[in-house]
Amino acid sequence: MNSAIVFGLGTMIAWGFWIVLGDVASNSIDPVTAAFVSYVTATVVTGAYVLVSDASLAMTPEGIGFAAVSGVAAAIGVVSTFVGVTVGSTAVVSTLGGMYFITAALLSIVVFGDPIGVNEVVGIALAVCAIVIINL
Repeated sequence: MNSAIVFGLGTMIAWGFWIVLGDVASNSIDPVTAAFVSYVTATVVTGAYVLVSDASLAMTPEGIGFAAVSGVAAAIGVVSTFVGVTVGSTAVVSTLGGMYFITAALLSIVVFGDPIGVNEVVGIALAVCAIVIINL
């Protein structure tokens, strides 16, 4: 099986657990505190993985900068998710949050100059339709 599919499935399953368990946590403790605990735990687990894997510790200023900004975006996303599931439906919050690929596609096209084809346009349009249908 293609490695990208294996890791993609791992992402899908892990994030499914993450949002449902985050909902439970956010209904048990303050959602911002739950988000903090979630990401502190993720940091520890990821750090341990880096130490036991063959991950390179070589860094560049550009790589560190982009990683740090992505961390800020992740923090905003996790807090938005954990607060969102306490004030609304987990199904709606997780579905909308799962549409992050629209943002990723648009950023990669507009900011980084990735090519856009018919498949990308149709995919984004269908995703926007899904968001509208979910929120009817």
